Amino acid sequence: MRIARFVLDGDPLYGVVEGEPGQETIEQIAGDPFFLGVQRTGQVHQLADVRLVAPIIPRSKIVCVGRNYRDHAAEMGNEVPATPLLFFKPNTAVVGPNEPVTLPSFSEEISYEGELAVVIGRICKDVPEEKAGDVIFGYTIANDLTARDAQRTDGQWARAKGFDGACPLGPWIETELDPEDLSIQTELDNTLVQDGNTSDMVFGIHQLISYISEAFTLLPGDVILTGTPAGVGLLTEGQRTSVTIEGIGTLTNFYRR
Repeated sequence: MRIARFVLDGDPLYGVVEGEPGQETIEQIAGDPFFLGVQRTGQVHQLADVRLVAPIIPRSKIVCVGRNYRDHAAEMGNEVPATPLLFFKPNTAVVGPNEPVTLPSFSEEISYEGELAVVIGRICKDVPEEKAGDVIFGYTIANDLTARDAQRTDGQWARAKGFDGACPLGPWIETELDPEDLSIQTELDNTLVQDGNTSDMVFGIHQLISYISEAFTLLPGDVILTGTPAGVGLLTEGQRTSVTIEGIGTLTNFYRR
């Protein structure tokens, strides 16, 4: 099931997306599916007639995992960490599909990083690996935008990874997906720049949820970014990225100053 968030007549709503590409409809659901479940209303719109926004604004946090693909760690000149390397993005970093991202004035080196994102469905703490699937609401696509120059100079990654617009999410949340062997590709202005597979993660999704929840209570709507494959590079004003993950769809964004 594809759960999207959209705006109609100025109001943000949730809906279920159905249909083949180019022919999709979205059926409005009542309230917040994270707390009320999926309650269909029978009100159906053509997807082309509404504006999709980020499928979730995390309630409390976005937890990100660095260097979780060996080829990406190698291209950045780093070793693979012995345990998951974690950092945060604030929820103010989130933008939705087809939305422009204003590149921060303090950086001249913004890079893209296409990633699979996990959306948490219920409050949890100290989750055993074998129970991790029980706390997952679904999966979406993320682009972990990074100010490389600030990352080098700041020591901490808060500014480099957390600036406004640094976390595009979308286009929707897929609730029925096996994430273990999915193609993940990023295009920059129609040129393929990343071509990886989730099977190449160093730390798997269930392992990550267990590890992260040892330190932090996870809340419904929290998001975990699971790392990026090789091929990261810089983008500039006027360019477009499209991150495609098998079984979910494509997240496209544009960049401006």
